[in-house]
Amino acid sequence: MPDLSEPSVEPEARAQLRCFRVIANARAGTVLEAGADNFSHRLEQAFAAAGCRAEIELLPPRQLQERLRAAIEDESIIPVIAGGDGTVNGTLPVLLGCKRAVGILPLGTVNVLGRDLGLLGTIEERVAALCRGEPVAMDLGSINGRPFHSISGMGFFSLMAREREHARRRFPFSRTIAFAFAATRSILFTRPIRVAMEIGGEQRQVEADAVLVTVNQFDGAEWRRNRLDGGQLEVHILDTGGLLSRAKAALSMLTGSWRTSHNLVSLTAETVTLTRRDKRRGHVTFDGEVERRAGSLEYRLLPAALQVIAARPAEI
Repeated sequence: MPDLSEPSVEPEARAQLRCFRVIANARAGTVLEAGADNFSHRLEQAFAAAGCRAEIELLPPRQLQERLRAAIEDESIIPVIAGGDGTVNGTLPVLLGCKRAVGILPLGTVNVLGRDLGLLGTIEERVAALCRGEPVAMDLGSINGRPFHSISGMGFFSLMAREREHARRRFPFSRTIAFAFAATRSILFTRPIRVAMEIGGEQRQVEADAVLVTVNQFDGAEWRRNRLDGGQLEVHILDTGGLLSRAKAALSMLTGSWRTSHNLVSLTAETVTLTRRDKRRGHVTFDGEVERRAGSLEYRLLPAALQVIAARPAEI
């Protein structure tokens, strides 16, 4: 059984002993672009070059939880879930039951969590960092009991997530064009939302273009978290300001200046309750995935809820 916490073995030597089972989303953009056979071969070679062994399973999304659960139960290997932020989100109910560190191999478009774990660059570079990685504890958030690992929101941000998915299918050849298309439609079609908010025991009534909740604090252009175990939720409220305000918000997200926007108010707490005052079902994002939800949204912090493998500190 691989022991990720053994202090007497150097990381480079320990990597030689590791055997991974990669449960990969066959619908991930990286897999579709390369082709299933080519991707599997490239991934196997990447693990071999890093001094590890790997079993690769490419599966449709509906089978990921079952196969990941089986991998977690097999203590002779280290389980890895491979896909985008939405793929990882969909497997959180299984990962929450895991008593040991699991690997995450980012294959999506944005890869928010992958960047936080220091898994950057080419597939080969991400695999090498994973093979040399160390276990870290990370906080999660939950919405009415449904877990998420990084970001949830409503309003402008949820519309951006929906439009981005449409744009990716329409413009698969260019991520820049897809982002511009999604941002333009979001700027034009976002409507203000009226939200009753309870945060830290304080009641607020807000009218905003967007409300975004993140697990711990994101910074700058790279949308990175310095800590995954900071023990807080951060709530961002984008004030209603019309087309110009939303255009500036989209630009600030791209350039990394969003935290200094005078239209943005940020608050921290461990619990937050949001209730749309129009009583309608609205779109809510969960790590890039979008659902329609009605009623109050009760956000809670799940401290140190998951053990994951991150790149060594020198590489982050």
